[in-house]
Amino acid sequence: MTDAIGRRVLLGPTASGKTAVALRLARKLGAEILSLDSMQVYRGMDIGTAKPSPGEQAEIPHHLLDMVDPDEAFSVGQWLTAAAGAEADLASRGKSSLLAGGTALYLKALVSGLHSVPAPHPSLRQTLEEELAEEGGLERLAAELEETDPELHEGLHPHDVRRLLRGLEVWRSTGRPLSDWRRDWKETPALGIPAVALCRPRETLHGRIEARLDGMLDGEFVEEVAAISQGSGFGVTAKRAIGYAEILDHLDGGLSLDEARERILVSTRTLVRRQETWLRSFPDLVRLEAEEGEDAVSLADRAAAILCGGDSSP
Repeated sequence: MTDAIGRRVLLGPTASGKTAVALRLARKLGAEILSLDSMQVYRGMDIGTAKPSPGEQAEIPHHLLDMVDPDEAFSVGQWLTAAAGAEADLASRGKSSLLAGGTALYLKALVSGLHSVPAPHPSLRQTLEEELAEEGGLERLAAELEETDPELHEGLHPHDVRRLLRGLEVWRSTGRPLSDWRRDWKETPALGIPAVALCRPRETLHGRIEARLDGMLDGEFVEEVAAISQGSGFGVTAKRAIGYAEILDHLDGGLSLDEARERILVSTRTLVRRQETWLRSFPDLVRLEAEEGEDAVSLADRAAAILCGGDSSP
């Protein structure tokens, strides 16, 4: 192992091919996979989150998947607690971990702790929720956030009311944008963990995103969303998952399926830009540029060589 805990990391933007590479890489490293995905924690949200299939999970044990129902909230702090438990279990069995996914926030919190953004302000949050419930409240609050924290507003999904309210709560209580608080936290020292990021040219990645989405739509993604909506329903956190809000709008008659598809593509490309910004924030992260036509086996071999300092054996 290259560090005391036996952690290694595979990051990358959505649709870059991480799942296939992670399976082969974990086998080479003798590791089990800890998911770095903020939406694969939800039970039943399988197709739209591109969750590893039952067969893939049987091939290599996966952890930190399917932890809560879609109507439940889930936080970074909860993930950290679950990750600590999973790593303790692996350590007791002499196994190392491969942290794989696209939610770099989770990795950052794992190695640097949670950022020092001010604690929630219950009375102010209640005021904001009352303002939100007023006629035109959402538009007024969104305009306020755009003026006071344009960086947060730019990356905000239209349905992400939770982050909208949190951004305004921090601004009104401190006079400082939430983006500034987070930027200070991001500018902390290197990861200190062997880590690679699977990268592809932007045009290639966009093509893969489109092909994957079409596969999801052909593979009962709409039916998955309908089943959850008719069952537990979606909480505010799960509803932030790319694609789910758009399909809900389609099911409610607000969008055609083609319109929902186009909105999902736009949202996914925006997500990729945010993910790539995160990747650039880690100074010791090694970029693994996939070559045209290169398969998962070759990429896993190259990733293993990087993560093991030139030795691809476990």
